[in-house]
Amino acid sequence: MFTTLVDPATLAAHLDDPTWVVLDARFDLAAPEKGEALYRESHIPGARYVSLDAHFSSAKSGTNGRHPLPPPEVAAERFGALGIGPDSQVVLYDGDMGMYAARGWWMLRWVGHRAVAVLDGGLAGWQRAGLPVTNIVPAWSAAAFQARVADDRRVPAGDVEAHLGDGARILVDARAADRFRGENETLDPVGGHIPGAVNRFFQLNLTPEKTFKPAAALREEWGAITGGPDASRVVMYCGSGVTACHNLLALEHAGLSGARLFPGSWSEWCSAPERPRATGA
Repeated sequence: MFTTLVDPATLAAHLDDPTWVVLDARFDLAAPEKGEALYRESHIPGARYVSLDAHFSSAKSGTNGRHPLPPPEVAAERFGALGIGPDSQVVLYDGDMGMYAARGWWMLRWVGHRAVAVLDGGLAGWQRAGLPVTNIVPAWSAAAFQARVADDRRVPAGDVEAHLGDGARILVDARAADRFRGENETLDPVGGHIPGAVNRFFQLNLTPEKTFKPAAALREEWGAITGGPDASRVVMYCGSGVTACHNLLALEHAGLSGARLFPGSWSEWCSAPERPRATGA
């Protein structure tokens, strides 16, 4: 069972394995239809397309963030429709960095499916390895998928606000440093960050080839933030609960378990004018 990362050679060896389900999660925030268009041009053989909007998000209310999580039972219905059953080994990929794939990885774990991993290096890494792509859209059958949220790793906005200034909690912002400081904000109406948060840009988890750094390196880097192997004090957020999942995947890859997610992230936080905001480093 693979629970964090899978390399291209391992996935290639299982392309004909009916218990493996491969999901193409490519997406573009500026052009939401682009990911599926790219999928239809070429994808890993057997891969099924999943969209950040259609599969990994629910309806926006204006106060619940840009990519609110669907209820567990809705997520389960969508995963079952993709042919994911209790014995499936799921592998998700996107273009290269894994930011969208990591959102699907976190959601499947959240609803109780442990055999889920991200293709390290994404489609770019797959193609660098000389492995095949196709434009054939596969057929599949739906499966029975039941959500089992035994340990809910969500932290709501009210809980985040109630623990501001609490030294027992470590709040980590996954956005780029300029957006954390409140500069160059183009996605949300207000710039800045949640007071007391520390910044760890999700791309720092990657090598120049956009594969994840070795577990030992990530353990050292993240250990300076978590203060040790227990990451249960950590709450991750970003702009809308997507790249925060990349940081959560990096922690699991490093063997630092227990961190949680503020799904609404900055886009939910800043929708309420009364919530405090901070700018600068």
